[in-house]
Amino acid sequence: MRAVLCHSFTGPEDLRVGEIEAPKPAGDEVLIDVHAASVSFMDQLLVSGLYQMRPQTPFVPGTEAAGIIVAAGEEVTKFKPGDRVACSSWIGGYAERMIAKESKSGDGLRIFAGPLGRHSHKATAVLAATWTPDPNLTAEDGLVAPEFLWSALDCPTGYACNYIQQSGSYDQAPILLGRMSARIKARPRPGERCVITAWPTGRDGRKRVAGAAAHDEAGTLLAVARATWIVVERDVQLGRAS
Repeated sequence: MRAVLCHSFTGPEDLRVGEIEAPKPAGDEVLIDVHAASVSFMDQLLVSGLYQMRPQTPFVPGTEAAGIIVAAGEEVTKFKPGDRVACSSWIGGYAERMIAKESKSGDGLRIFAGPLGRHSHKATAVLAATWTPDPNLTAEDGLVAPEFLWSALDCPTGYACNYIQQSGSYDQAPILLGRMSARIKARPRPGERCVITAWPTGRDGRKRVAGAAAHDEAGTLLAVARATWIVVERDVQLGRAS
């Protein structure tokens, strides 16, 4: 399978695409068909030899990824092939497939926002996702804690900010969240299916603004948010700015 390989600790510019043998999951691991992987400062430190641990070279970088489980070890009980997951691992994310411990899969809110296939000129939302809050997000009153409802509205606005209305596509500009405000009208119970939508509202220089909303399955508004994201230069993102 194809993967990004780090042969020496000389930085991201020396990473190369190569062929490696597909990994096989151990008893407590899952094999994931990778659909997306993050690029973080930690990854940059790892491939530059500046992190506190150094994997044996050559290795496949990538500490976070999301995709679909294609195989599971015999000790795995929480997941099965076909499940969509996000996971974290020290290495392995920059490949067509990766393995992860069961305990490291499914972390996070598990919101996978995607573009709406059709929308009219009157519609504003360009992204949508379903979300079923996990019981571990419960507050003392039995409802989803407010901070997790805020989080559910966070990342979709980032994707919406990079939406290009003229072409209906998305650019790849690296952005950081600058400010976010939200108004919560009601909070769902864990296990109740919700719908998250997001849409761009404007751009001003390096600032990009988007809104997001959460509704319950009946269409009742739960919360709405507005976020401002800032485009950062690639060298700043990778820690190379002087």
